[in-house]
Parts: sequence; structure tokens; C-alpha cells
Amino acid sequence: MFFEVLSAINNPNQQASIGQLQQITQSAQTIASSHGINPNQMQLMMTILGNALQPILKQKQVQLGARQLASIVSRASDASVLASIIPLQQQQQLTQTVAQKIGMPAAVAQTLLPQMLPIVMTLFSMGTSTPGSVGATNSLLSAFLDDNRPDNTDLGKVITFAGRFLNAPR
Repeated sequence: MFFEVLSAINNPNQQASIGQLQQITQSAQTIASSHGINPNQMQLMMTILGNALQPILKQKQVQLGARQLASIVSRASDASVLASIIPLQQQQQLTQTVAQKIGMPAAVAQTLLPQMLPIVMTLFSMGTSTPGSVGATNSLLSAFLDDNRPDNTDLGKVITFAGRFLNAPR
């Protein structure tokens, strides 16, 4: 999935930029450190989140269609838009899954999830085509939802590789 992110950054027909990637990684790091979450726990949380989000977003894609889902995802940093994609009940189930698999108190996971989901949606929105581009599909969202590429749900690796890429020794 990280290579899809790099492709989007290098594609002038997509909205992705290194600045967006920096903002996403910095936001994730800030949220983690403000809650006492170490980088390994953050990576695991993002991996679990990606695995849990894929079936939810696939279901929405079936209901709405690929273009409509991509359009909503591009605006999903807003909490009300996010709730239209992932209903509160499913957000609560995600919270319980994350808390259980990481071994953190449910209250901490409940605080983290509403902060992390917009970061994930911002990551996906990097695959949005620029206005006027031919074939206006969201390559990152499509890759994430592709069953033939099981590693594409590992958002923990994406965040880890993004950090390495952005902080490479010079």
C-alpha cells in the first residue's frame, strides 16, 4: 500500500503530496504521544484498524458505488461525514476490537479512534484524482479494497514506511 501512496504522490493527476504525507504521519505521532502510545502500539493499532475497516468500506462501496464512496472519503475528515461511512455502532465495535487486540483500556481506544479515523480517511483521499483528470478513481481506496492484495490493509506498515521515507538519512 505504501508504494501506492508513493505512486499517487508522483502522479500529477492525483492530489497526493509529500506535505500531506508529512501531515498524516505527524498527526498520528502527535495523537499517539499525547495518549502514551508507543510507536509499536500505534503501528499495531493502524494495522488492526485497516483490517477492520476494509469490510466496512467494501460494504459501503456495494451500497453507494465506487465513485460515491470515493467522494465521501475525500470529505471524511469531518466527523459528520465520517459517521455516514462508519455508523456509530461500527465505530464502537472498532474501538472494542482495537482495545482488546492491543491490550489498552477501552476508554483510551474510545478516545483514540475518532482521532485516528480521519487520519486514515485523509490518507485514502490522497488517491483522489485532481479536478479534470481522466478516469477519476481513487487509486489508494481501490488498492485498499482489492481482495487480491491482502497486504494493502496493513495501514501500520504504511505509517511506518512513511515515517522512514520522510525521515531518511541525508
